Amino acid sequence: MEKLIDKSCRDFTAALASKAPVPGGGGAAALTAALGAALCAMVGNYTLGKKKYAAYEADIQDVLQKTDRLQVRLLALVDEDAAAFSPLSAAYAIPKDDPTRETVLEEATLRACEAPVEMVRLCCETIQLLETLLEKGSVMLLSDVGCGALLSGAAMRSAAMNVFINTGSLLDREQARRMEAEIDALLTEYGPRAAQVAAAAEQRLRKEA
Repeated sequence: MEKLIDKSCRDFTAALASKAPVPGGGGAAALTAALGAALCAMVGNYTLGKKKYAAYEADIQDVLQKTDRLQVRLLALVDEDAAAFSPLSAAYAIPKDDPTRETVLEEATLRACEAPVEMVRLCCETIQLLETLLEKGSVMLLSDVGCGALLSGAAMRSAAMNVFINTGSLLDREQARRMEAEIDALLTEYGPRAAQVAAAAEQRLRKEA
């Protein structure tokens, strides 16, 4: 079976727009997050080796190492999120009088939470790296820093929605609350940070125009 991430941009978008079960919002969030990380890497690659930014070389190399990992993992999550959909859909189709339904559905729901929870965490890592590039990256790529922050912030919130749609139906309410509390804390901290990076980049671009 062809992986979603191996589709062309055109085919992925067409599948997303269709009535096909996957990709959905989770896959779109992971892909958007990967694009944010890729922009982060691009800024780092253009900055590395420039005499003007020689003092930041170690920081930029660190950014590039981390964005390589982020891109690979976020792209993998596109298909991992899709793989969790079929078992969840099948679990909901189990007759309500089947004694196994509750256990199977709970397990499938928990699995469906895993990919979007990780997406949120990885978006936060990308936002941290973009904060570094806002100060130490090439000014010629300032707009890409801002775009990366906007994409990462949007992807983070989109992934969070795919957590909440599943935690809402978990029977283990204590586990659901723990998961939701983690996501809420990350959104509260990193949502404003992503917005601040984008706003700072835009302000500097306007002053330099």
